[in-house]
Amino acid sequence: MNNLFSQVWQILSHRAFLWLLLTVNILGTIGGYIWYGGQLSITRPLFYIFVPDSPTATLFFSIAVIGWLLGKNWRVIEALALITLVKYGLWAVVMNLLAIIEIGSIGFLGWMLVVSHLAMAIQGILYIPMYDIKLTQVSIAAIWTLHNDVIDYVFGQMPIYSMLSAYMSEIGYFTFWLSIACIALAYYVSRKRISFAAKKVSL
Repeated sequence: MNNLFSQVWQILSHRAFLWLLLTVNILGTIGGYIWYGGQLSITRPLFYIFVPDSPTATLFFSIAVIGWLLGKNWRVIEALALITLVKYGLWAVVMNLLAIIEIGSIGFLGWMLVVSHLAMAIQGILYIPMYDIKLTQVSIAAIWTLHNDVIDYVFGQMPIYSMLSAYMSEIGYFTFWLSIACIALAYYVSRKRISFAAKKVSL
């Protein structure tokens, strides 16, 4: 099993694969910001940065990948990437599954969102060996994450899911604890530095 994981990790950490990953995430980030165009058009400029949660998460990850390709670890960005990729990836999956329960079907586009956001969460976890984060960076990312929750559910800037609008209090409660779980994951990573022989980017 260890040998299999080592072989998989050699692929995941190879420069060519990282360039492919970076390209996919940049395209996804651009597409995500375009997706939020409608909501941003009715959002006060003060809240712009807090509305497009998922594309901002993939933006953090894209910047982290650029750092790895340059042989650098931008720790705050890595902490933000880990927490927000897992949080918003899982959040969107749960919201779309709830939408199925509420309206019976989410169509092709909805399932595409499920798959793409699940991939977000998975990539955030898969690249844990690359993160070089410490408690300071986790704390900064935690403040950002919890502050974003306040903006979303106190100031009403959460992503629009009209079919779930009657459940905003419950969703806000779930989101808060999802944030705590993802922060706890980042804290665990910072304390339990997972090391692999092939941690560095492969040539």
